[in-house]
Amino acid sequence: MEKQDKIYVAGHRGMVGSAIVRELRRQGYENIITRTHAELDLSDQRAVAAFFEKEKPDYVFLAAAKVGGIVANNNSPADFLYENMMLEMNVIHSAWKNGCKKLEFLGSSCIYPRMAPQPMPESCLLTSALEKTNEGYALAKISGLKYCEYLNRQYGTDYISVMPTNLYGPNDNYHPEHSHVLPALIRRFHEAKESGAESVVCWGDGSPLREFLYVDDLANLCVFLMNNYSGNETVNAGTGKELSIRALTELVAEVVGYEGKIEWDTTRPNGTPRKLLDVSKATALGWTYTTELKEGIRLSYEDFLNNPIRAER
Repeated sequence: MEKQDKIYVAGHRGMVGSAIVRELRRQGYENIITRTHAELDLSDQRAVAAFFEKEKPDYVFLAAAKVGGIVANNNSPADFLYENMMLEMNVIHSAWKNGCKKLEFLGSSCIYPRMAPQPMPESCLLTSALEKTNEGYALAKISGLKYCEYLNRQYGTDYISVMPTNLYGPNDNYHPEHSHVLPALIRRFHEAKESGAESVVCWGDGSPLREFLYVDDLANLCVFLMNNYSGNETVNAGTGKELSIRALTELVAEVVGYEGKIEWDTTRPNGTPRKLLDVSKATALGWTYTTELKEGIRLSYEDFLNNPIRAER
């Protein structure tokens, strides 16, 4: 990307999109186009087509998505499949129709099989069954990735995809029912500390292993890949390190300053037993993360405390 190129960041108000905008500006890119959902509904095919015909961006970061935690995904699989499929296809198709030089599609590590080899290489995609609790979202993300790959093969485009591990950081969603595990824990322990609660109940038994990447590190990788990578296969984005949900819970409690008891409700689902990405491809390209988990949680808690609308989100 050249500094004068027109860059469209879809989903700029979300956690990932806002981090990409911050990173682009940090690197001196100023010709950035954004639209709020009220200004442009990405699930509206005609509206998206008209936007691309008018603006004709040179580069597109597709970070817009309907996202949620295990409860939301499990309860609303039809919504997650439909809304994500619609917005992805509209943006990718209109980018291609309007001569976009390069598009980067943001996926999720949940595209990989439930019982994938660990750590999960990019090549394990579609080799066995998905995790049922977020299958709708995963199928939508796989379709977006494949559409980019098929356009490259059929029409010679230069569209790439990135598959992040569990993300956290500024602009996260702290909703008590619709958030992911790390922001949900931040909120739960903060409220328990404020109310003086003697104990906090967490789902499952704490045994699943998870990997977490600070969102500003992901944004740095996204810009790096836009400038340095072309290929049909996706690129994993992670740290290559994992810890148990139990250890994560204790770490969040420590950072927040909650000193009560942590209890586990084993009648609740654990989700996938292990989800560690093989990040050797990104490493070989010359990129690695910089924010360690404890520092990232501290920065996230600061963001939570300074987020005036967190209770409504």
